[in-house]
Amino acid sequence: MTGLPFRTRAAHSFQREVGRLGAFFWVLPIAFVLRFLMRYHIKDVAQVRARYRALLRERNHPLLICPNHLTMMDSAVIAWALGGSWWYVFHYRRMPWNLPEYNNYASQWPTRMGAWITKCIPVVRGGRREDASRVIKLVQHLLSRGDTALIFPEAGRSRSGRVEADSAAHAVGRILTSVPGCQPLCVYLRGDRQETWSTVPARGDSFYIDFEVVEPQSDHSGMRRSRDFSQQIVDRLVGMEEEYFARR
Repeated sequence: MTGLPFRTRAAHSFQREVGRLGAFFWVLPIAFVLRFLMRYHIKDVAQVRARYRALLRERNHPLLICPNHLTMMDSAVIAWALGGSWWYVFHYRRMPWNLPEYNNYASQWPTRMGAWITKCIPVVRGGRREDASRVIKLVQHLLSRGDTALIFPEAGRSRSGRVEADSAAHAVGRILTSVPGCQPLCVYLRGDRQETWSTVPARGDSFYIDFEVVEPQSDHSGMRRSRDFSQQIVDRLVGMEEEYFARR
């Protein structure tokens, strides 16, 4: 479907299997750091995880997680909040693939190896178009085979501390329009002490999280359709944020 070379597909299948076999040795330690060293707390975590697992049972489709973005730990906190560490050990395909920025997570060999083990595909922000296209095709391939992926629909961490409606990343729409049945899961995450963007959330913070599947629509085709999808997802995150602050 994506025209990926066999060597590329084989390399990422190998990456996935190594991570799966070693999941006990990296999923649980990350959860330990989040819960006990950083002392993070997910509000209503049992209810959140029960809703997420029920959603997966009801919707047997490729799932693209699309969260808001304020810190460099968002993807780890979201995965931990939705699934729980032990659950991922036994449901490894539901551990989402992530696309971290290369210079933040993979520019040195120790962090590059860590990213490789933890289902990451580093990308260079603002890099060559062909490299970005290759990563998009790879995510398309992984989703089409039943894996889950997480991509931030905003083009980087929000500098205003709020979801920025005019910063939609078109890659999300390209993936959704090219993977049959793929559904976007909009996720809104916010720490009680998170006033604006930062490198990591404050130690001891408590997180509100909510999510919903959206079904973007467009009368257009090609790139315009992809842009419509991306914008609708960001707009829904804006709405979820407004609902959060209204309740708060």
